[in-house]
Amino acid sequence: MLSYRMLATVCLSATLVQSQSVLAQDARSFEKVSFYFAAHEDDWQLFMNPSPFRDVADGKTKTVFIHLTAGDAGLGTGNGGRKHPYYLARENGAESAIRFMADAGSQPNGETISRPRFNGHRIFRDNYRNTTAYFLRLPDGHPSGAGFAGTGYQSLARLAGSQITTLTAIDDSTVYRGWRDLVSTLRAVLDFERGRAPSVALNVAELHSTVNPNDHSDHLMAAKAALDAGAGLDCADRLYYVDYASSKLPENLNEQERDMESSVLAVTAAGILAFDHTSIWTRYYQSYLGRNYFRVERGSDHCDEMPPVVNLLHAAVRPGPEQRAH
Repeated sequence: MLSYRMLATVCLSATLVQSQSVLAQDARSFEKVSFYFAAHEDDWQLFMNPSPFRDVADGKTKTVFIHLTAGDAGLGTGNGGRKHPYYLARENGAESAIRFMADAGSQPNGETISRPRFNGHRIFRDNYRNTTAYFLRLPDGHPSGAGFAGTGYQSLARLAGSQITTLTAIDDSTVYRGWRDLVSTLRAVLDFERGRAPSVALNVAELHSTVNPNDHSDHLMAAKAALDAGAGLDCADRLYYVDYASSKLPENLNEQERDMESSVLAVTAAGILAFDHTSIWTRYYQSYLGRNYFRVERGSDHCDEMPPVVNLLHAAVRPGPEQRAH
């Protein structure tokens, strides 16, 4: 029978091995790193696909999904009367969709969960094949940007506008002290994940209200944070996507592209259902599927800077809902 000390030693050794595996995956050379910044865990599926599906399908591209808010709708870490917290259900939907794209035509592979620190902030990170997903778990800010009573009326918009001085992740994993602190953290993630890749793409919501009117405040603030974080990174392409307003535009995807988009949304919906929360399929499938509107600003040169060293200890493989919440 293992003693507590022996058990702790075994656990630490396993953690170190897993961390080395994460570092080995991160050291892999990619020709391109494509970042998708999403306010909520279903935004890139609804408004940016099939662009991410194409990136994930390309073995020479690393695709990084950065989800800024928990999409908790004011529940925080609450479950709304269901079996699991709502934010974990939404994360499971996003991760199920990412694995679906990465496994197209392949057998499932192992994923590695870690909680690295960037700019002093601990962030939930999931690495799977040539994809990485981050979940900052910031409070959902409400479409208006005013926040919800359940999470102290915190929001990205209020932080950016200096109406609040701190923004606390709903799982209490970290506190961002001002907009610049959040932006600096995102820049650290950008620099780490892009490594020496010669090509970088930043995919964000369109900020021009004439092109993308009446969008969710969190969508716009996530895009602002991403662009602020990418300031000075002149080599990167920037792609701006129409979000809610795309529902009023005609379908512009061909049959194959629409299949790619709808399949990913369906898997997302199934992932949410698996955690005992309401599917998003009926609410969204007729509104946004078949549409993918964006514009591109091309970068100026190749990207070749060295990334900083990041501590990726505390890794685990395929944690359950309870482990994900801590």
